[in-house]
Amino acid sequence: MQAEPLDVSGDDCDDVGGLDDSHGSWGDYPIDNLLIRHENRTIHDVIRRINQGNYVMDPDFQRDFIWPEDKQSKLIESVILRIPLPVFYLAEDGEGRMVVVDGLQRLTTFSRFVNDELKLNLKDRKELHGRSFSELSSKLQNRIEDCNLIFYIVDSKVPERARLDIFERVNGGIPLTRQQMRNCLFMGKATSFLKEESRTDIFLRATGGSLSARTMRDREFVNRFCAFQLLDLSKYRGDMDQFLADCLRLMNRMEEFQLSQLSTEIRRSLDNNFLLFGRQAFRKHSPESERRVVINASFWDVMSTGLSRYPKEQVQAHLNPLRQAIYDLLQDEEFNTAITYGPNDARKVRHRFGATRRALEDVLDAHTD
Repeated sequence: MQAEPLDVSGDDCDDVGGLDDSHGSWGDYPIDNLLIRHENRTIHDVIRRINQGNYVMDPDFQRDFIWPEDKQSKLIESVILRIPLPVFYLAEDGEGRMVVVDGLQRLTTFSRFVNDELKLNLKDRKELHGRSFSELSSKLQNRIEDCNLIFYIVDSKVPERARLDIFERVNGGIPLTRQQMRNCLFMGKATSFLKEESRTDIFLRATGGSLSARTMRDREFVNRFCAFQLLDLSKYRGDMDQFLADCLRLMNRMEEFQLSQLSTEIRRSLDNNFLLFGRQAFRKHSPESERRVVINASFWDVMSTGLSRYPKEQVQAHLNPLRQAIYDLLQDEEFNTAITYGPNDARKVRHRFGATRRALEDVLDAHTD
């Protein structure tokens, strides 16, 4: 079994094994199928749409608003001086709302200023310094509201992996993780579920606090559990981005009792896995391992879903043979390869799920009274 890097726990720790973070080449996309349209809109029109809730301004996705007031003021000054602004990138979701991919800071600045939540900090311009929008002349108010902004909008029909690749390429601020982008694109019951489950005591205990909340790696792991728990494995075609997105779409349509059942299942599984392996849960290790290595995402997939259907008492009654069965599995060359190298490959995914299911059934189902 190949050695894994050691775990360094903490909120900012994001060292994880068993992931395939390669996203292919832009040459994979047909030239005419990306469906990105171009629109011009005035600041007045954009703020109206923001107030109506048609724009997704989600701090979980784009961080909290962080521009200092002097930088916000310089942006307003640029509009008043008619200096051309950089373009904005938006993504249309399935409900027709616009997700701000690049330009949240600027749009928030416009909204704050027009709503008199910002006074200009422009000491070199005495005629503007200290003034709010309502204190400007009608001429300058009109100039601001009539300013044309250029938007590039990614159509909702663009394939999921392509959308996320586009977002990564165009985002001008702090680079966002793919889970942060998913969190905004599918905001609703699903993303609330991921957030809540990633903060439970049992999740933090079973994962050792090793999954970063800052990058939403913790929510990504909950997303992976939900996807493999809810979706038909035979439908998985090797595109993890699409698989995780399909799961969030489904969860947003689920009834509360269904989500409650899903919560019970993941918490039961986390309890079982911690009971089985303690601080080494979800990590490639041997019985002799003393130091804790990083969590392996592919091993998480099979163990989190695999032990979700067994009562704790059943696992407790067969701890030793169950541990040995999993250790044997980790020593199997084909299984080890399937959770280590190119783990998003559909054949490898099916192999590791099938092997894990058989190992668990041989111990737990065979000894059921």
